[in-house]
Formats: sequence, structure tokens, C-alpha cells
Amino acid sequence: MKQPTLKQLKYFEAVAEHRHFGRAAEACAISQPALSMQVRELEDCLGAELLERGARAVRLTNVGREVAARARDILRAVDELGDLARASHDRLSGRLRLGVIPTVAPYLLPAVIGALTRAHDGLDLRVRETVTPRLLRDLGEGRIDAAIVALPVSEPQITETPLFAEEFVLVRPAADAGRPVPGPDRLREMRLLLLEEGHCFRDQALSFCRLETGPPRELLDASTLTTLVQMVAAGIGVTLIPEMAVPVETRGAAVSVARFPAPAPSRTIGMIWRRTSPLVRQFAQVAEAVRAAAIPVASAGTGR
Repeated sequence: MKQPTLKQLKYFEAVAEHRHFGRAAEACAISQPALSMQVRELEDCLGAELLERGARAVRLTNVGREVAARARDILRAVDELGDLARASHDRLSGRLRLGVIPTVAPYLLPAVIGALTRAHDGLDLRVRETVTPRLLRDLGEGRIDAAIVALPVSEPQITETPLFAEEFVLVRPAADAGRPVPGPDRLREMRLLLLEEGHCFRDQALSFCRLETGPPRELLDASTLTTLVQMVAAGIGVTLIPEMAVPVETRGAAVSVARFPAPAPSRTIGMIWRRTSPLVRQFAQVAEAVRAAAIPVASAGTGR
């Protein structure tokens, strides 16, 4: 019996992730016909249909779901073989697939990328920006090597390393500058603008305002901090943003920024990776370089 190849498993796993041949081919940097041929050869090799092909999307068959799970395990094991060799070196080089949450990426990445490339010669950094639940899934399935997220994630198979803490600030229309800063109870009565479901920053803001049990009638959502700040500038409501975002998001906007009295809402940003990774020592070095680059950025928003 002819055995499947790693190339076939890689391309099939991409289709299983994206549920679309075109997007899978783009992610793998090959042509769609070439990817389709490899997947078809895998099906022929296994003697089973793995996909239900539709005009706009594909679905996994029952066998396809099992093969996709096994393919992920096999591909991750192969990656870890390479990591074992890289673990023998003092400094990390080669590919590093780093995930970053959206409320950190635009503000921290410029400093972090520069710091990592200077500290680790030959590092091939590949960044993925998405929300925490997806990063945790990608990390567990071996699609990324490490991630920068808000802690804690409380996953037993994941190592967490704190990088820095930062406070949230209140963004109000410019006309509200100088007014008393509302506490959590008062914020519950205001038109509060927050990020949409899936962002951990939303959950942290809701927790500060003690709104976990259900949003008020005037709660409004947006997909980015930029949109939130612009909505505030338009007089629609108020919002909370992390202090590292202040220089970028409030520049030129008709808003005022105020700090909360102690105990102010805050979050801890950290780096996470799989406990089973052979590159634990190298990831700790990367985390230290990220921390050194991040702390000035995190504190720049309020001039501390």
C-alpha cells in the first residue's frame, strides 16, 4: 500500500482548517490545482473520500475529520523533531510563528519585531493576529509556536510567562475633559462602547463594570479600538482602552483620556507556549526580549 506523504497531509490539513481550496492554497503558497491534486492523491492513497466538495466551500467527511486530527498530530510531531535540533543552539533561529491578540498587535509589534531580529540573528518571524480562543486552538494544534495574550489563560498544557501589566483608561468626548471620573457603578448607567464578542479585553472591561451577567441596553460593540475611539469622538458614548493604545488611537481624535482612581482596571500581558515544546529555554529568551521592548511602549500612553 502506498503511504501518504507529509506534503499531502500538510495540504489536506490546510483545507481542513480553511474549508476552502483557494484560501488553503494561498496559505500554503502554492497553486490551487497543485493543492487539489495532492489532496486527491491522499484520498486515493487512503481509499476514502475525505472531503465533500461544494461550489463555495468544502466539508469534512467523518473519515476526513479523523484524518485531519491525525494529520495535525503528525505534522506537529515532525515540527518538534526540527525543534529538538534547534534546542541545542544557544539562541533561537529559523521560523518562529508568533500569535498576538488584536488589542496588543498594532501597538507592540513594531518594537517587538525590531528587538527580536536584533537579538536573534537569522530569526524568521511570522505573525498571526487573532483573538485569544483561536490562538489557544492554533497553539494546541501546532499552527503557531507561541503567543502574546492577556493572562491568565489557565490551560494546564501551556506555560505562561508574564511580560508587563498595564491599566485601562477612560476615553470620553473632548467636552468631558476635567469632569469627575465615573466609577464602575456610574459606567453601568452610561452608553458604554466595547469590542465585540471574542475579545478578552471586552470581558475584562465588563468585569470591571460588573456587567458579566448581561450587558445593559446601551451597550454598543465594535470590531477595533480605532472604531471605538472614533465613536466616542462622534459623541456616541464612552469606552475603555489599554494605555498602550492611547498614543495611536487618540492622536487627532476629539476625545479626552482620564485615569481611574485605584484600584484601576488593568490586565497582565504575557507570552505562552506549549509545555511539551523542546524550545522552552529559547522561548524564555524570546519572552525576555519582548518584555524589554514592550515595557516602554506599555507605559508611554499615560506618560508614566
